[in-house]
Amino acid sequence: MSRLVLVLRPRPGADGTAARARALGLEPVVAPLFSVHALDWTPPPAAAVGAVILTSANGALLAGDAMASFTGLPCYAVGEASAAAAAEAGFGGVRVGPSDGAALLALMAADGVRSAFHPCGREHLPLKRAGISLIHVPVYAAEAVERLPEAADEALRRGAVALVHSPRAGALLASLLGSDRDGVSIAAISADAAQAAGDGWRSVAVAPKPRDEALLELVAKLCQTEGRE
Repeated sequence: MSRLVLVLRPRPGADGTAARARALGLEPVVAPLFSVHALDWTPPPAAAVGAVILTSANGALLAGDAMASFTGLPCYAVGEASAAAAAEAGFGGVRVGPSDGAALLALMAADGVRSAFHPCGREHLPLKRAGISLIHVPVYAAEAVERLPEAADEALRRGAVALVHSPRAGALLASLLGSDRDGVSIAAISADAAQAAGDGWRSVAVAPKPRDEALLELVAKLCQTEGRE
């Protein structure tokens, strides 16, 4: 497997992935399939929620000044990047979940949280858990590219492993490549992301945990294993 990895997620997350890839001895090429921008949004009444849940760093980074109304509430974040963004937005004592949104909700339930505000993307997977009332408010949007970026095309020709960070990215990459995917290897952050990418790839690997770190460590190990064969 090539040590070249294609980072398709939007910035600023893509830059963090690239830095982690380099630290593992991988060679990243950043070519996002989405561009992210803030949306106008109306905050829910702060008194109506008991906590804030962040499933993406963009939920904090792009929410703007209106997020200040919620920084006194407990904040729960998926992953270190989301936690760092929450701290930058003014939240204190951010709790980081063990894996994904569902696990984070379980942590919140164990802490006695019964209602939470979820600043999310316009296209998002709804979170649900019995006993917790969630208010989902889109604060940003990720616009898909219409064609594969030139840098991505070149990286794939050089044998790069494409990193798939979401089901939406997997479906879009499959659509953009069409029947030309048979020579491309992908590494997906979750089984759902791999499933959305469909069949026909040269190889598909799935991270053992839905975290950026786990995805990159998987690719690095596969490179080492194949390099010894």
